[in-house]
Amino acid sequence: MRGFDTSEFMNRTARAQALMAEHDLAAMLLSTEPEVRYFTGYLTRFWESPTRPWFVIVPATGKPIAVIPSIGVDLMGQTWIDDIRTWTSPDLADDGISLLIDTLQDVSKGGRVAIPDGHETHVRMPQADLQRIQKDIDLTSDRGIIRRLRMVKSEAEIAKITMACQIAGRAFARVPEIAASGVPLDHVFRKFQMLCLEEGADWVPYLAGGAGQGGYGDVISPAKPVALEHGDVLMLDTGLVFDGYFCDFDRNWSVGPPGAAVQDAHRRLIGATQAAAEIAKPKATAADLFHAMNAELGQGTDAGRLGHGLGMSLTEWPSLISADQTVLEPGMILTLEPGIAIGDRIMVHEENILVTEGAPVFLSPKSGPEIPVI
Repeated sequence: MRGFDTSEFMNRTARAQALMAEHDLAAMLLSTEPEVRYFTGYLTRFWESPTRPWFVIVPATGKPIAVIPSIGVDLMGQTWIDDIRTWTSPDLADDGISLLIDTLQDVSKGGRVAIPDGHETHVRMPQADLQRIQKDIDLTSDRGIIRRLRMVKSEAEIAKITMACQIAGRAFARVPEIAASGVPLDHVFRKFQMLCLEEGADWVPYLAGGAGQGGYGDVISPAKPVALEHGDVLMLDTGLVFDGYFCDFDRNWSVGPPGAAVQDAHRRLIGATQAAAEIAKPKATAADLFHAMNAELGQGTDAGRLGHGLGMSLTEWPSLISADQTVLEPGMILTLEPGIAIGDRIMVHEENILVTEGAPVFLSPKSGPEIPVI
């Protein structure tokens, strides 16, 4: 089902307000796409334009309030939000800030207004406007409330991420249709995005990968017009979107029969994801999963982490690093993303799992230990 029932947003708002009460917060001010969408259901690609700011206020009681440019009023009016305050944007002298301050003062009654301020957050407005707000409003930290809410997914959210993973799985299964020795890598990238769309993706905002003899140099470079050759390892990593929610996993292929080092590396990568999955249960920590994978890898890579959270954003909290003591809870969706060095080359593998009360559920079609050959 597209979108959510109103009850989903009511539950999110109620949970937020309960946490706000614990910290004596009069309101929360939100300004980024996932934050605004989390409480409203406002799904649009218009955020690609950096021109206009958008704001949602979550008060201590009652429904959220939208303070947005007038161009968005019709779409916001299709959500469960009914208090929509607008201005004509862009306004070079006052791009909605006076309206926002007036609304915050009306809602907060002089109390503290929280904004997300931790790792992986940002404020989406000009710094000059933020400074202007701070002169009139008592801004403070949200104490990690937004992170805590988004980290544990509802059943409805899980269904959307599951669908995104299924779509990507079908597209990955069709890669032999588009990739072979002699085919340029940039052609494979373009065709793979087309496969994702054919299989049901709404859009493909993220596609990375690499190819090279016995592995690849990195996993973030744009695809080059260089033909695949026998002995190459091809990797594609996609974050496609279905109804506003991401998947994020990759797959490797050997172009022609793999060498012993490549086959061994692939088996170890699969073993590392399995080792993490076996302990990915409530009360384990993100660090526990990191150490489980790292122990299987031997010579890993210096990518910095071996997985992360997943949801409305391609990467979310937590990070699977040795320092992250986030305790796993049912409803969290994680990527397991070990990497391994093969001389001066690397290989990486990634799966998406759902943490449950018992064993985790693989949302991405689980890979076997043998690297596929094309």
